[in-house]
Amino acid sequence: MTRPADDHTATVQDQQEEIVLGVDTHTEMHVAAVITVMGVLMGTQAFPATADGYAALLDWARGHGHLRRAGVEGTSSHGTALNRYLRRHYLEVLEVNRPDRARRRRRGKTDALDAENAARAVLPRDATAIAKTGDGHVEMIRMVKVAKDSAIKARTQAINQLRAVLMRADPALRDTLAGLGPVTLIRTCADLPEAEHRTIDDTARTVLRMLARRILTLTEEIRAHERTLVAIITVCAPKLLQQYGIGPDTAAALLITAGDNPDRLGSEAAFAALCGVNPIEASSGKTVRHRLNRGGDRRSNSALYTIVVTRLGRDTRTRAYAERRTSEGKSKKEIIRCLKRYVAREVFPIITEALSPARTPPAVA
Repeated sequence: MTRPADDHTATVQDQQEEIVLGVDTHTEMHVAAVITVMGVLMGTQAFPATADGYAALLDWARGHGHLRRAGVEGTSSHGTALNRYLRRHYLEVLEVNRPDRARRRRRGKTDALDAENAARAVLPRDATAIAKTGDGHVEMIRMVKVAKDSAIKARTQAINQLRAVLMRADPALRDTLAGLGPVTLIRTCADLPEAEHRTIDDTARTVLRMLARRILTLTEEIRAHERTLVAIITVCAPKLLQQYGIGPDTAAALLITAGDNPDRLGSEAAFAALCGVNPIEASSGKTVRHRLNRGGDRRSNSALYTIVVTRLGRDTRTRAYAERRTSEGKSKKEIIRCLKRYVAREVFPIITEALSPARTPPAVA
């Protein structure tokens, strides 16, 4: 971002010493440290994780000199809101990983030291990962996906509890519900009459009724989240849903990994590495080989796997590729790994084009 400034402001900034901000983020408090570009610590201070606290933190940091860059820990968790605030005030925010263990053993561990280390990581460009902006459609998708996944988990738990209660119920009650399909069983349990808890059978009927109604409520919530996901993705990246084998959940996982500013990744190879589908070279001496990448975002890795398996079952082009590689001696696992890499290469330009800075996020009904 380019910060608008008049001639007077530019002159004042030129006269100030350049500084770097580092922040160690937590749920209720953020600890900030300011150092010069020569590495001299100028001060550390804690601020509340509130709107007023963010403003005080920025004013305090700018009081030490000309501030352009900041290294922040946890830009996708505790520091998400702070990251957005600093970016809105024209700072370059870099994502900082925690210090290595060797450094921590030498210097110890405090929040002030972590903030100082975050600032120092920016100086030699150890911290080169530009933080996700978290201020557009993808952040909306992430929120909806979190709520949907939570509802799915709660529904699964309620279904398991219903089956456990039914298994321990009296045979007479089990016999009345025997042979019913999953959906019919839940609807039948939801229509059971409310009892007065005089017997075990009465209590079992009441519990089954309440669990079944909870399951139906969660099912409707999941469907509502699904409709919202489709609506948002249709607005921001409609071409992604048009690709074979990509549905709302897999598209959401890939978009969340890319972030609202996928241009920060630079290339499709960087996106593949972020998804954990790039082969890692493990050569030594005369042996040249590659190994499986077990890093990256495992949710997007799982999404790519789902897309590949869907295409292997129904897409003629993908099946032809698999047959050719099988004839060359490749195993099914190796073929799937190759296809995951190809899918990442295919979707990255679609995501980049859809989330380009020129596009502004309109409201989604």
